[in-house]
Amino acid sequence: MGKVALAAKITHVPSMYLSELDGPRKGSRQDAIDGHVEIGRRCRELGVDTIVVFDTHWLVNASYHVNCAPQFEGTYTSNELPHFISNLAYAFPGNPALGQLLARVCNEHGVEALAHPATTLGPEYGTLVPMRYMNSDQHFKVVSVSALCTVHYLNDSARLGWAMRKAVEEHYDGTVAFLASGSLSHRFAQNGLAPEYAFKIWSPFLQTLDHEVVEIWKRGDWKTFCEMLPEYASKGHGEGFMHDTAMLLGVLGWSAYDGKAEVVTPYFGASGTGQINAIFPVTPQDGHAVPKAVASMADGYSTVATRL
Repeated sequence: MGKVALAAKITHVPSMYLSELDGPRKGSRQDAIDGHVEIGRRCRELGVDTIVVFDTHWLVNASYHVNCAPQFEGTYTSNELPHFISNLAYAFPGNPALGQLLARVCNEHGVEALAHPATTLGPEYGTLVPMRYMNSDQHFKVVSVSALCTVHYLNDSARLGWAMRKAVEEHYDGTVAFLASGSLSHRFAQNGLAPEYAFKIWSPFLQTLDHEVVEIWKRGDWKTFCEMLPEYASKGHGEGFMHDTAMLLGVLGWSAYDGKAEVVTPYFGASGTGQINAIFPVTPQDGHAVPKAVASMADGYSTVATRL
């Protein structure tokens, strides 16, 4: 019935907002902003009605959650970096029907998810920053999904992504884009060194690791990437433990995915972290490679390594 038209891994660095403002950082993130504008343009071109954001700034400690209020509007200041994002006004429509559908089908696939269509919960800046540049005219409805998952399995996040794709394709009358909003390596500069690392990666190891991952994406070696994702998430300080990336790869078919990444904004450093905007063409998939749900079968203690 419905269609998943676009999938992308995107940055949400708060310095994009600073880049708009008068001062020493003005214009410094224009390439990242331009990448968001281009992704928004392509979504329009493809007839997308709703953007679903896997948001690595929405921390949850149990289950997966879908923020699908009918309307989002307010003024946001980051509790993490209030000197970067302060009094940011936002407004865009939600999609309660789609959000509830996504949660229902996730549960049918063995991944516990809860939809919140009647809530005062506002989106986090992993959603707000990209929507500022992709959706300033409120053209798209928006659904936000928790992706800073503290005690979750990466396999479940992959299964969630696949379930959400099936929800759209089998039950939704419309066209959807999925965005994984999070960095590559996410090791912030040590306190006191933030200005020095404003445009740098924290270490040569992390920079080399990120560059290799981008090359893997560009050549489409998804079997290798999916096998290394748990260790990459750990040793690469992946943002949100890279649950957003697992969700996105689940949407795409996991290790059976046969597309190649198109880099829209080249890899760049921000406060020590590694960032990118990259589009992943959506290809036909049957889901055979997507991992099975784990949490629905969990029966006791497991090591952190197995959770990752």
